[in-house]
Amino acid sequence: MRKRLTSSLWVLFLVAGSFAFAQTQDTDQIPKDPNVKIGKLDNGLTYYIRNNGKPEDKLELRLAIKAGSLLENDDQQGLAHFIEHMNFNGTKNFEKNELVDYLQSIGVKFGADLNAYTSFDETVYILPIPSDDPEKLEGGFTVLEDWAHNALLTEEEIDKERGVVLEEYRLGLGPDKRMMQEYLPKLMYNSRYAERLPIGKKEVIENASYETIRNYYKDWYRPGLMAVIAVGDLDVETIEQKIKSHFSNLEARKDPRERKEYGVPNHDETFVAIASDPEANFSRVQIYYKDLEEAKDVVTIADYKKQLEKSMFSSMINNRLQELANSPNPPFTYGFSYYGGTYSPKKNAYQSFAMVGEDQQLEALKALAMENERVKRFGFNQSEFERAKSEYLARLEKQYKDRDKQESNRIIGQYLNHFLEDAPMPGIEWTYEFAKNNIDDLKLEDINALINDFIHDENRVVVLTGPEKESLTPVTEEQVLAVLNEVENAEVEEYADEDIRENLITEMPQAGSIKEVKTDDELGIKTMILSNGAKVVYKKTDFKNDEILFSAYSPGGTSLYTDADFKATVYANAGLDEAGIAGLGKNDLNKMMSGKIVSVAPSISSYSEGLRGSSTPKDFETMMQMIYLYFTDLNKDEEAYNSFVTKQKNFLGNLMSNPNFYFQNELGKFRNEGNPRYVGFPTPETYDQMDYDLAYAKYQERFADASDFTFFFVGNVDESKLKDYAAQYIASLPSSNSAEEYKAPEFREKTDMLREKTVYKGSDPKSQVTILWNGETEYDEEDEFAISALGEILTIKLVEELREEEGGVYGVGARGNMSKIPYESYSFTISFPCGPENVERLTEVALAEVERIRENGPTSEDLAKIKETMRLNRKEQLKENRFWLSQMENIERNDFDYDDINEFNDMIEDLEADDIQKMAKKHLDKNYLLGVLMPETEKS
Repeated sequence: MRKRLTSSLWVLFLVAGSFAFAQTQDTDQIPKDPNVKIGKLDNGLTYYIRNNGKPEDKLELRLAIKAGSLLENDDQQGLAHFIEHMNFNGTKNFEKNELVDYLQSIGVKFGADLNAYTSFDETVYILPIPSDDPEKLEGGFTVLEDWAHNALLTEEEIDKERGVVLEEYRLGLGPDKRMMQEYLPKLMYNSRYAERLPIGKKEVIENASYETIRNYYKDWYRPGLMAVIAVGDLDVETIEQKIKSHFSNLEARKDPRERKEYGVPNHDETFVAIASDPEANFSRVQIYYKDLEEAKDVVTIADYKKQLEKSMFSSMINNRLQELANSPNPPFTYGFSYYGGTYSPKKNAYQSFAMVGEDQQLEALKALAMENERVKRFGFNQSEFERAKSEYLARLEKQYKDRDKQESNRIIGQYLNHFLEDAPMPGIEWTYEFAKNNIDDLKLEDINALINDFIHDENRVVVLTGPEKESLTPVTEEQVLAVLNEVENAEVEEYADEDIRENLITEMPQAGSIKEVKTDDELGIKTMILSNGAKVVYKKTDFKNDEILFSAYSPGGTSLYTDADFKATVYANAGLDEAGIAGLGKNDLNKMMSGKIVSVAPSISSYSEGLRGSSTPKDFETMMQMIYLYFTDLNKDEEAYNSFVTKQKNFLGNLMSNPNFYFQNELGKFRNEGNPRYVGFPTPETYDQMDYDLAYAKYQERFADASDFTFFFVGNVDESKLKDYAAQYIASLPSSNSAEEYKAPEFREKTDMLREKTVYKGSDPKSQVTILWNGETEYDEEDEFAISALGEILTIKLVEELREEEGGVYGVGARGNMSKIPYESYSFTISFPCGPENVERLTEVALAEVERIRENGPTSEDLAKIKETMRLNRKEQLKENRFWLSQMENIERNDFDYDDINEFNDMIEDLEADDIQKMAKKHLDKNYLLGVLMPETEKS
């Protein structure tokens, strides 16, 4: 189930477009993105087409149907979603499981690329296909057409798929669903949304007649409720012809069943829903002020301006809530407010949300309500408004500058929303130009006045969810209402916005110099050796116009700590940067960064320390200054650290009530028996044992020597500026030429026997199976490639066997890898959830599939599938900044060769079935760990 949020923040995500900006009047309609062609066939089917060249030779297709679970009859609850499943299990041109098999053969990965979802009001199919091969292109449109009207819905396949859908239903069981069933009837009071969850009812999925299932497909899969959306690297005329040839023959219904619209009735009183569960992981507080009128479409310029005002409001209130979360005694772990959609697109609401400690619900509720009340009485300050405007324009400017470099799968959503919800789609150029020309005309008093429409007693719903345990006194409805009444009558102080200094660095460091520059002309990678010994490796790209990615790496990490120091600091490290830098606290730093797109975060991991961040070219120097300051001027602030600890304790307080977290923790303890440095999942008590002073001192130690750091930059880098900034901010860092290396642990996990570990946790009939092979091995790049391919092959086979043949799982995966750090080793995992009654049988099926690969190797068809997927993925990755950053860092960490990047396609071509079989024979033997999670009811 997806909760669609059509909030005022939609404008932040509009992408692409080309529009000549002109003067507008409030009564004018918001224009449509001129880069998209919209048409309608005679049968009523709508289509959207846009040419977009990123990624190359790829077309993103969507089939959208304005029909979801709300339209189900009483005896069809769950069948909208069931039909979505059935469309992958036999159509006119792809019988049984041939559809997934065919798409895998052209490089489309099931689950990752190929997918679909069903919601209350819609069903959407997602299909990316190659656009440079006419045969594959035709095949993709054939698949899309089959989904629209050619599902076979045979009795045999319906019965087989019941098991798969029931497994997905099983996955959704748990505390969140149980609590939702308590609060949803109040939140969506007296509406169909409270009784038509898309997953449906178990008894319907199990017993619905074939005709009842087919009737849903006949009633609602019709061209008048459909749209085909195509965005990608292909000319519009070719796409349009494909749509017409494949969809014009769909018959319009002469007497179609009425598609009813379902609203959400109003209520005069405040509803309070308090739901608790012994297995609840987290405590939450939510306040909904639902509109008294149905949501209206955003159509005119006046509507757009109102949305812009609401976006400014959300930005300012959330900045205040973030400051509260960063305070010494935070009332919640995090909180936010916004105006937008509920489960129903017809019922918008002003919503405030917080994740809290288990005993902080009333405190958090008061804090949320108090901030709303503060705005109601005093409004926002002009300084807050200016920051909100600069933040908004900075985000829009980044999208505008990258308008010709947006990926098709990020563009297509706006057209999907236009069809499904009549959401505006003006395109980024119009949006950006409009904002630049009009944002200063917005009046703060108008934005401050929004709260009077947002906040009201009618249609108000308060939802509290959290754990149920003896040590907690349950919150009552009377207490909730008393808090709301208290806030309304409280003395409230006006928000005080303190001034901060203008410059991040108050005293510029003494610049160093660049000693040497090396160039790899083939890869376009350059390396600078700086005067302090640090290295800067960079690649200038044109993949994005407004993006620079960065990371820094040095070997060592906590592996160089004593066991005692490690255990006293391991979980404190993540809280060190909460104090801020250069005398600026986190809240002050956030204010200073208003209008800038930049981030830098330090980290200390097991075998390295480093930083990671990003910026736009405009904010590049700010990022470099932050790098310098995280090395030289990290604040030490006990209050900021204690705030971090409080929030971590709140987050972790009930984590082990989650059966899956508990299972992973128990499995970790089992695997690490005898490991002196094993700490497992942190608990609230763990943080009481952390030593902040020691952690801070160790941080200083880890970042005291820049000479063994390598700094990586990828993106639209101005090389002359990079050289200047590298000399100024990196070459000036302290260095001692320590030449540290990480220290490999002495502990090795036992792997020379069959080991079994069964963990009992949870009340729902849900199990989890993990089969793990791991150990030391001699590292070889070709072997690593082959064992990774083995994971892809086994995933395909396990989906076929465990899901399609057995109907026993919803999802299953296998993964293999090798590593040189901290010592040469391999790991291979098979994992799947299932019913407790099926654990033994499905485990046997999975291991039998492993044995088939060991004995016979993979089939040529399956090998061809994964090789095609690898080729297509690599083709896209080579045009992504993030890929190059990870490759450069991986090469430096592992002392690999940069030539390996260009040899990857050769490795794909050279990969043979024998290579994969060899890995299976060598590593997937009888010495494995079988971990099983079982519900407590199964414990004898």
